[in-house]
Amino acid sequence: VQLQASGGGSVQLGESLRLSCTASGRTTGFAGMAWFRQAPGKDRQFVAAMSWSGLSRYYGEGLRGRFTISKDIPKNTMYLQMSNLEPEDTAVYYCAVNLGAGPTWYQTEYAYWGQGTQVTVSS
Repeated sequence: VQLQASGGGSVQLGESLRLSCTASGRTTGFAGMAWFRQAPGKDRQFVAAMSWSGLSRYYGEGLRGRFTISKDIPKNTMYLQMSNLEPEDTAVYYCAVNLGAGPTWYQTEYAYWGQGTQVTVSS
């Protein structure tokens, strides 16, 4: 499984961005798909996760309502739609998938990771 994250950039307070994560190699049947982020000088943090079916979706504290995780199976891509962005959302965002653990917020349960994409929000 190879994951390619994209869509990051520099935006202003209150603007939106959509991150993409495209899978190659194995592209189906992931038990859990997730986004994490890491701000400078901080630990990597859980952002959102979903099951392959899409029926289970989880969000990090305070992110539900501003962030939405989704997927497009024909495109082998999952997304993170981010709205009303704040400077505190500035971080490198990583996508990750697992084959058995499901949509968990535990980083160690994800075996496959994308390279990260930078999001910078200015006030």
